[in-house]
Amino acid sequence: MSGGSDDAGRLVAEARSALRQHATMRGAEARLLHPEVDGGRLDTLLADPRVVRFPVELRFDAGPLESGEFGVALLRAALPADGYTLFVDPRFATRPTDAAAIVLYHLVTVNYGDVASAEAAEAFGAAALGIDIDDYYEHLCRLADEVVGRQCRCE
Repeated sequence: MSGGSDDAGRLVAEARSALRQHATMRGAEARLLHPEVDGGRLDTLLADPRVVRFPVELRFDAGPLESGEFGVALLRAALPADGYTLFVDPRFATRPTDAAAIVLYHLVTVNYGDVASAEAAEAFGAAALGIDIDDYYEHLCRLADEVVGRQCRCE
């Protein structure tokens, strides 16, 4: 009886697609509400509950980052409602376009929790920046490669 596993696989694929579509829609809404986000105006975006589901404090601090990470969103306490701290490698503190790309990628963790995926994060970030998803992915790859000190593999 393989029909059950086929159905389960189909349902998982549909759920992933729905999440990606929802993230794209929310990213486009974020772009309409905060078109200046890639120019260094992360503060207004992060304070907007229409875009960010739970409170977020942005810190340019590599302390909790694992090797190769450019950012991570960590719960402040047991419940998401208590908020998150979004840690970003400090090299990006004076690079607003790069910081925005990183922050937008990690907001999917804040907004969707455990069901967040890389695909949804890429869809949200690209839509929020108003760029093609492949261009956004390549931008993130360049930033990740910079953090680990290797030449970009994106090209």
